[in-house]
Formats: sequence, structure tokens, C-alpha cells
Amino acid sequence: MRRLLLALLATILFATPSAAHEIPARVTVLGLIRPEGQTMRILVRVPLEAMRDYHFPAYGPGYLDIAAAEPMLRDAASLWILNYLEIHEGKRRIEDKRVVAARVSLPSDQSFLTWETALAHVQSAPLPATTQLMWTQAMLEVLIEAPITSDSAEFSIDPALAHLGIQTTMILRYMPPNGTERELLFTGNPGLVRLDPSWYQAALQFVKLGFLHILDGIDHLLFVLCLVIPFRKFGALVAIITAFTVAHSITLIASASGIAPSGLWFPPLIEMLIALSILYMALENIVGAKLERRWLVAFGFGLVHGFGFSFALRESLQLAGSHMLTSLLAFNVGVELGQIAVLAVTIPALTLLFRRVVPERVGTILLSAVVAHTAWHWMAARWTALRQYSFQWPAMDAALVASALRGVILILILAGAVWSLHGLFGRLDRRRDTRMTGGLETKVGP
Repeated sequence: MRRLLLALLATILFATPSAAHEIPARVTVLGLIRPEGQTMRILVRVPLEAMRDYHFPAYGPGYLDIAAAEPMLRDAASLWILNYLEIHEGKRRIEDKRVVAARVSLPSDQSFLTWETALAHVQSAPLPATTQLMWTQAMLEVLIEAPITSDSAEFSIDPALAHLGIQTTMILRYMPPNGTERELLFTGNPGLVRLDPSWYQAALQFVKLGFLHILDGIDHLLFVLCLVIPFRKFGALVAIITAFTVAHSITLIASASGIAPSGLWFPPLIEMLIALSILYMALENIVGAKLERRWLVAFGFGLVHGFGFSFALRESLQLAGSHMLTSLLAFNVGVELGQIAVLAVTIPALTLLFRRVVPERVGTILLSAVVAHTAWHWMAARWTALRQYSFQWPAMDAALVASALRGVILILILAGAVWSLHGLFGRLDRRRDTRMTGGLETKVGP
């Protein structure tokens, strides 16, 4: 027993660096994908320390024994990378994929900047055995091949590599034969990613994203709730929701097109203004909201919420392929479907609450007060965060002039939208008044 304890103590005290193999805090994976003829090739570059449970031989202060580690590299790549990559050609999942080359590389190596240099480097001779490279700084480069029927097919990939680190980021470049290269950036496991989606695949994906974003965004849900608490009839809701939809659609598309400030202060400003919009709508409900101006208020705050939608959409737009406008419109459709779903539940619930539990005016004040309290705390916290950023006036150059011109175009579009909505809602109001009076005109005087 004493010998066992001594052996255990010696193992703890004198363990080599390669034996103490913890999960890396942050891991960045570089991936290059190219279909060629009847072969799909995938090049991957990842830190060697992400290959856990493999005790790579080391010597001295922790230098990797490159010659001794070489036979272990393919097995480690298969266990930690290949087994977590799913490749699909059309609807067929490719099962016969394999690691054909693996080598250790210096962290300063720049071969992965292009496909040709990366492929040549992975297939080249290993580093000299005398290279003094700390094993925690070494990079593992891997070449994976899979059989395909055509290099012009529709491909998708599921790179479930989040297990490589506590926070794993993957930069993936897809290089099809037509030369239209795409770069994708993921954090964690993105799920199935279509490398070159068709327009309808992109549209369906972004409809889903828009729908889920509304359901996940508590601030947007509270804003919609404040919009409809005092006005639950269909005619009133059409004007309010239409104005909100048109406004956030304009700023969403404008932001995705680059017509928005690029400073770091802009997203926290928008988040603070979103909280302010909820607070304002709740206070207006308490003092008494007026239907004739509610659509205009909804339009104004819809512009702010559109920028908020664009921030949530930025990372996902890379999945649109060449169908940017289609994806933006589909995202808007998803947002509207989400709003309709929320209203389909909220309006009957409010009607039942005001009919059976509490009088409508009292219930409106109580609900709005709760929302106002929440929004006030959000606004205060976001204002504190916004104050951490410094605003700098842009330099007077050609880029500023171009941005100003784009801003003028956006203002003209907004003015046209308000004028059109005012005319539309005015005609609807006149028709409603005509129906209420039975189409009769009243003559005054002789």
C-alpha cells in the first residue's frame, strides 16, 4: 500500500506537460473545402493540444518529440476531427471518408492562406526531428478525403467540433469548381450547413430564423404586447402592425446593405433605444393611448427594432449564399409569422383577462406598469453599458460623403413610406366611417 501511494505521488509531482491534458479554453479551427472531380477534399488546421487523451511524447521543458509523435497523428485526427464531421452530397450522407495525411506544423506557418499552399504543406515531409516546438503550441494539419459522384452537386456539412475546446470557433472556406469562394464563421456546433444553398433552401432557413428570433427576443415580445394591450380589434391592429413591419423591414435591409453606422457604440445605442421604446409604449398605455397616432409611434420605434433585428441576423447572413435579398425578405416573413403567432395567443388571453378577472382599464394600467418597470431597468443597465464606449466624429473624406448620400436616400425612403401609409390608413378610415354611417351624407342648411 505504501509503495502504491508513493507511486501515485510521484506520478502527480513528476508528470510531463503532455500528461496534464486539460480542455483548451479557446480553440480556432481553420477549414478549407474543395470538391474536385469525384473526390471531396477537406483541409483542417487545429491546435494539437485539442487532441485530448493522446499523450504526445515530449522532452526537455515540453518540446514535442516530432518523430515519435508522427505515427499518432492520423489516429488522433480520426478520433477528434473525422468522427465529428458529417458530409452530405444532396440528401446522401457520405460514410466512406478517411484521413489521408496529417502532420505537425509551426504556429507561425502561413500555408493555410490559399488552397494550393495548404494542400502542398499537409502532404509535405514532416518537420525536422530536431525542431524545438512546445507541444502546447504545435498545430495539427489534416487532409480528409471522401468520394462524391459530382463536384457540381449540392453539398452540406455538419462540423460538430465544439468539443475541441471550451469555446470553439471555426473559420470555414468553401471553394467550389466555379470559383465562387465563400467564407463561413461559426461558434460552437452550427448544425447542418448548406455550402451553396438554392434560393428556396435559403428562404426556408431564414423564415425559420425570423420566427424563432421573435419567440426568443423578450424585448421585442414586450414591445408587441404594449402595442396591442389597448387596441385588440382587427381594424386597429392592421394599421399598427403594418406600420411596425414596414419600418423594421426598411432598417433591417438598410443595415444589411451597409447603410448604418459601423461604430462599436451603435449596437448598444440601439439596445438602449429598444428598451426606451418599450418604456414609452407602456407609459402611453397608462396615461391613455390614442389610436390615430399609435401607428406613427409604431413606425418610429419599428425603425429602431429593425436595426436590432439586423444585429441578430449578421452572423446568419453568411448562410444565405448568393441569395442575400431573398434571405432578408424571408427573415422578415418569419418575423411576421412569429408576431402573428404571438398575437394569436396574446389577444384572446387579454380579452379573457379583461372580461373575467379585471376591468380593462385597470388591467391595462397594471400590465403596462409591470412592463414599464422592467423596461426602465433594462434601459438603465444598457445606458450604463453605452457610456463605456467613446464616440468619435468621422473624418471628412469621400467615405463620409458616400455614407451621407446613402443616409439621404434612406431618409427619402422613410418619408415615402410614411406618406404612403398615411394615405392608405386615411382611405381605410374613410371607408370605415362610410360603412358606419350606412353610406348616407348629411346635408346642413337649406
